[in-house]
Amino acid sequence: MGNLTNERSIVSYHRTPPGSQPSRIHQPYRSTPSRNPNQALIFLPHTLSETTGPVYGHDPIAENDNDLTKQHPGEPQGMRIIVTGRVLDDNGRPVPNTLIEIWQANAAGRYVHQRDQHPAPLDPNFSGAGRTLTDENGVYRFVTVKPGPYPWFNHYNAWRPSHIHFSVFGRAFLSRLITQMYFPDDPLFPYDPIFQSVPDEKARQRMISKFDLELTQPQWALGFRFDIVLRGPEATPFEA
Repeated sequence: MGNLTNERSIVSYHRTPPGSQPSRIHQPYRSTPSRNPNQALIFLPHTLSETTGPVYGHDPIAENDNDLTKQHPGEPQGMRIIVTGRVLDDNGRPVPNTLIEIWQANAAGRYVHQRDQHPAPLDPNFSGAGRTLTDENGVYRFVTVKPGPYPWFNHYNAWRPSHIHFSVFGRAFLSRLITQMYFPDDPLFPYDPIFQSVPDEKARQRMISKFDLELTQPQWALGFRFDIVLRGPEATPFEA
């Protein structure tokens, strides 16, 4: 392993605009007070260890890692969708060779996880996880099924909107960003404290994908676009 010491890998830290990122403590989201410190955070300047990191090879990306509908012998239940977009920096430049991972519930709104025990069926042909690398233009692409909404225990009759979790890895160990992609016109938006934890309405809109008829494949799958902006005034909201 070697260290990334080229000029491109050293990126200074910029604070995000107020209201554009989720609040650390959002009282309607009941678990946030126990997950976050009560005192104000202390921002420390980044040093070489934060802005660079060792060069480590990713495990090989398998052929169907980005196609969640082909990871099992049979077809998964639900509406097939294509999700694509670009990973961009604060100047709108593409970020190539970036590892993106996704995970999601199945079409019935259930995760393949032992803690998810709500009475919705598991799908033997859907595991709900995938990964890919962005190409030289910063473009990624996944094929999956649209996840269903699901109940949770945050408050009475609480339901999460349909969403896909995205994890974006950067060049350094500390540069992993996690966000959620939502679908247009979901009626659960006003009732979801996670979505509403981003105070700024324009920033919340950046978490919602856009339906794209040109991306849709006739008689096979609907298409949605979701760009991820890593920083700057148009940055995608990320989980703290």
